[in-house]
Amino acid sequence: MNIRNVAIIAHVDHGKTTLVDALLRQTQTKLGKELVGTDLIMDSNELEKERGITIFSKNASVNYKGTKINIVDTPGHADFGGEVERVLKMVDGCLLLIDAKEGPMPQTRFVLKTALKMGHKIIVVINKIDKADARIDYVINKTFDLFLELGAEEETAYFPIVYASGKQGLAGLEPNLEVMTDITPIFEAIMEHIPAPIGEPQKPLQMLVTTISGDNYKGRIATCRIYNGQVKANQDIIRINRDGEKNKYRLTSLMTFEGLERVDAIEALAGDIVALSGISDITIGETITDSMDTEPLPLLSIEEPTVRMTFSVNTSPFAGKEGEFKTSRQIRERLYKALETDVALRVEDNDSGGWVASGRGELHLAILIERLRREGYEFQVSRPQVIEKTINGKVMTPFERVFIEVPETYSGIVMQKMGFRHGKLQDMNNENGVVYLEFIIATKELFGYRSEFITDTKGLGLINTTFLEFGEDPGVTFNRDTGSLVVHENGITKLYALVGAQDRGALFIGPGLSVYKGQVIGQNSRGGDISVNVCKEKQQTNHRSSGEGVSEHFNTPIAMSLENALEYIDDTELVEVTPKNIRIRKIDLNGTR
Repeated sequence: MNIRNVAIIAHVDHGKTTLVDALLRQTQTKLGKELVGTDLIMDSNELEKERGITIFSKNASVNYKGTKINIVDTPGHADFGGEVERVLKMVDGCLLLIDAKEGPMPQTRFVLKTALKMGHKIIVVINKIDKADARIDYVINKTFDLFLELGAEEETAYFPIVYASGKQGLAGLEPNLEVMTDITPIFEAIMEHIPAPIGEPQKPLQMLVTTISGDNYKGRIATCRIYNGQVKANQDIIRINRDGEKNKYRLTSLMTFEGLERVDAIEALAGDIVALSGISDITIGETITDSMDTEPLPLLSIEEPTVRMTFSVNTSPFAGKEGEFKTSRQIRERLYKALETDVALRVEDNDSGGWVASGRGELHLAILIERLRREGYEFQVSRPQVIEKTINGKVMTPFERVFIEVPETYSGIVMQKMGFRHGKLQDMNNENGVVYLEFIIATKELFGYRSEFITDTKGLGLINTTFLEFGEDPGVTFNRDTGSLVVHENGITKLYALVGAQDRGALFIGPGLSVYKGQVIGQNSRGGDISVNVCKEKQQTNHRSSGEGVSEHFNTPIAMSLENALEYIDDTELVEVTPKNIRIRKIDLNGTR
């Protein structure tokens, strides 16, 4: 069949989305008007553009010398592993993109391990060879070591290599930019090394649902890989749900991918990737067939969540003033709707009228919260907690493998802080003044460390984590050793009062903002909470000193982003999330700790 299905996998920020753009432009793929002249075609989501990372997998298709190449852009962050695992079910091979300076990184390990387990053929693309500090030989050796470490077979370990500069749209079989003309060598490598799909069009239809999206006119749209048989528009099909039940439906639309667009199709054959509608409650992992006798395809197995958070209706004095959707019914419906498109997410009701959302990590849940906030939802969330298991009478807690890269100057403070959190040092290397550290640490001990790490390393350090395993609970937990500065009364913050309060600790807000009693507006420099009055005004008198107020200085407050707020809070606090503001508050507004 003239089809190739390939996924592009890489660590965050190694340039895979840029490379996909180069492939689309090289084949002169037709782009929508809104995408002409844009920098990154595939990062279409607002959150992805802001953060510079891929969160949601996307499909594209190009035509190269009469062969249809379906390209899937995959997330590089381990927290979105649910996306990665099901995307790899759709393809027959992968382009493994590696930065010519950094080499294979932690998230590369996670996705590559999954791809090798599925037996996919891997083409290694050494990207960004135009960097001044590229170290190509070192990177290739490190990649080879990684393949062996992950148990790759001999044939797979001797991988084909293509050198590229995705930004310039150049590629070649030798690391020499001067002789490269375009990105064609990557297409040639795909044609040579990635096998064509092995499905048989004559067999009964078998399709696996891997992604769900919504459409105002067509309803739920399922993206599927056709393993066997063929499908036609408007035909009757059988849907086998996750419980094995079989029900008959009629397709209302059948679409294939051309460029970045979904276009209506009359039929599609085994091996292709299609999108279809007509089944109102279809979910990821289900099988679609055309015969009651056909066996379902294996269900998608997804790793269990490791972190949970409690969502509840906003109960602060400002409740209902800033959000469009704020009732219990609206929030509950939206959380359960998120389950339709995110297989790694779990949501359940709790006894206190809230909902417990469980995910693969802090970032996974933070992205969910941010999406709801931007859609106009208002709610409050608790401190993230790890999900523990009891096996053979022993409490098992999730552990992470932490990879840190810092200038030598800051390695001491990093090791000291990881020691406080009972992290175990596994490996340490010093290369040209840059120290590479590897730790194993309980997930619950790592909460709150990222913002500390950025401060300690002056923003020059890199930290990456991947889930390792459930291990025996060490019985210790790292807790914040400082308290909070808590607002004494409702009102509007005044500069005079804030200047006095900043001696107590670091402030999170500036003057002229509405606050309420029990709201956390700063971090105390000592243990325990302090109640502060930040709304009092300076008393007016008839006397004025010539030097009065000259020496007073108000420090710039710390901007608390959503992730910073979730990392900061302890068990006595909540994060209030609205479309306009992110606030921290005490659970009990009338008392400090």
